[in-house]
Amino acid sequence: MEEKTNVMRILDKKKVPYRSHAYDGKEAIAGMEVAQLLGQEPGAVFKTLVTVGKSMEHYVFMVPVNRELDLKKAAKSVGEKKIDMIKSKELLPLTGYIHGGCSPIGMKKTFPTMIDESALGQEKIFFSAGKIGCQIETTLEGLKKIVRVQTGDICVEADI
Repeated sequence: MEEKTNVMRILDKKKVPYRSHAYDGKEAIAGMEVAQLLGQEPGAVFKTLVTVGKSMEHYVFMVPVNRELDLKKAAKSVGEKKIDMIKSKELLPLTGYIHGGCSPIGMKKTFPTMIDESALGQEKIFFSAGKIGCQIETTLEGLKKIVRVQTGDICVEADI
């Protein structure tokens, strides 16, 4: 039996059905590699990005691993003039997660969260379980039972 992460405990407490998937975190950190290891379409595997707006408010964005966050679209979606990615060293103190293991569930504080509208077309979505080497598989509706997440057009095609 695998060790439960805080994310899994929260999902269990709220009775949200999910599956966890473990993989060798040394093998794959990049999102496309994670999707490949899980045997999933990259459009169903989401990375969790944390940003800061001009107002100094923080926002969480979830984007498919084969796409990139469009900072202008993202800013507009949350009513900011401009947003920037936070510095990697700010992630742990702000969210409680490290780079590569950041989950939209279980952050130290609740931040406005936006997922790319492409998630609406996915039967299941995958995202970090809160540690490198572990992903959660659930539905968008399942995620919405835990996090107040909105959908929006926030991505552009990635330069792969």
